[in-house]
Amino acid sequence: MKLIVIEGLDGSGKATQTALLACRLSQGKMPVKTVSFPDYEKPWSCLARMYLDGAFGSRPQDVSAYAASSFFAMDRFASYRTGWQADYEAGTVILCDRYVGSNAIHQAVKLPRKEWDEYLSWLADYEYQKLGLPRPSATIYLKMPPDTSQTLLARRYGGDEEKKDIHEKNQSYLSYCYEAADYVAKKWGWRTVECCDQNGLRSPGQIEQSVWEALADFFGASSDWTNGEQ
Repeated sequence: MKLIVIEGLDGSGKATQTALLACRLSQGKMPVKTVSFPDYEKPWSCLARMYLDGAFGSRPQDVSAYAASSFFAMDRFASYRTGWQADYEAGTVILCDRYVGSNAIHQAVKLPRKEWDEYLSWLADYEYQKLGLPRPSATIYLKMPPDTSQTLLARRYGGDEEKKDIHEKNQSYLSYCYEAADYVAKKWGWRTVECCDQNGLRSPGQIEQSVWEALADFFGASSDWTNGEQ
């Protein structure tokens, strides 16, 4: 059973890369299902939506790391049990746009750095052991500097700041998340894919190829499967 996760800061292209990877796997005749978190279309995401909309406070730190983590964890639990558990257990490859790692990135920063390891241990035990969510086979971390992700978010929302959630509006918070993401990526053994190089932002196709190469041991990146451009 394989569960592949795409993580990264807001605006880093997670949805795009999840879709591209799903397309490539489908071309290789591999059964695949994509899921995205938070699952805003489902009622069980209500607490996560309220938190991000600022119902519990206008700043991310107005809600503790542990409380906010619970909101997102229960969204994943409900999605898994009602939406994709059977597919996962039947051997379908599950591709997740965000997963437990997003809690790690966005909530650890609310704590002193000396408490990060304690929080990450709690989070892994809570979601994987207590809630019974499957552990990822691999996690791809799309590493993008916060200033670049902010530029892309501005384009997504047409410059309308009111469309951003309380995470996206807080640039200093996102900068801390960038530091946390590097820390978690190393601690949890994520496979890092750089979204920028010396020439600036890499193209989606270039990033896709790097994602594919990072998963070589799972899907055989040296095989003849195409990337949709051949």
